[in-house]
Amino acid sequence: MVRSPSMKSDQTATHAPSAPKDSAESMAKALACAAAALDKKAENLHILHVGKVGGFTEYFVICSAMNDRQVQAIAESVSAAVKKDFSRPLGVEGLQDGRWVLIDLGDVVVHVFLDALREFYNLENFWATAPRIAIPNEFYMSSISSTSAS
Repeated sequence: MVRSPSMKSDQTATHAPSAPKDSAESMAKALACAAAALDKKAENLHILHVGKVGGFTEYFVICSAMNDRQVQAIAESVSAAVKKDFSRPLGVEGLQDGRWVLIDLGDVVVHVFLDALREFYNLENFWATAPRIAIPNEFYMSSISSTSAS
């Protein structure tokens, strides 16, 4: 890993390896990220299969939150889930500010935005030709049941 002197402590630049050849593992990782984000009440979550239109990663997981603390909680939940089930993120940027956190997993890149920033950058429109992956309904149901259990 390479750390640029201009980077904050939560930012790490890496040279990401090419996406794994096992697309099923990449999809499983994207879905695990989505589930972890929804567990922390992420809003407007989408998974885009950008590997079909770009070559640097297979999937984008994009979601938003109402405030910076929630952005941080979602990002931390995603990072923990990935470390547990797959491997450490290659890099995490923006966690300290909590406005737009990017988690680079190589084959999956997770974007967690504050609502206003998400509207401004509009990644879904930029990647409009990328196929969207359906989020399983049970992901939303487990998020709802964890709220009512509290």
